[in-house]
Amino acid sequence: MIGVVYITAGSKENASEIARELVARRLAACVNMFPVFSVYRWNEEVEEQNEIALIVKTDSSRLEEIIETVSSLHSYDLPAIEFWEVKGEQEYLDWVHINSSQ
Repeated sequence: MIGVVYITAGSKENASEIARELVARRLAACVNMFPVFSVYRWNEEVEEQNEIALIVKTDSSRLEEIIETVSSLHSYDLPAIEFWEVKGEQEYLDWVHINSSQ
């Protein structure tokens, strides 16, 4: 199954480090990054923060390795790591599969 992993990071530097490592290890075919403004609850407080969102295009078989890699590199104690199944043009989905598997 092809999908995207949605991750947020606290800085462009940390997001870039994560993205480069995922692509280099063939855990992702591609990673898109863009700025987001987040409002969330943490330690019973409402927080607001500029973050970088990562959209990681991958095969679901790589999810556990992605979680391990992101957790080891991420600056947050509890990073947001969510997998969403996607459907789309088959040739593109095949490209994602080929480029995110060993």
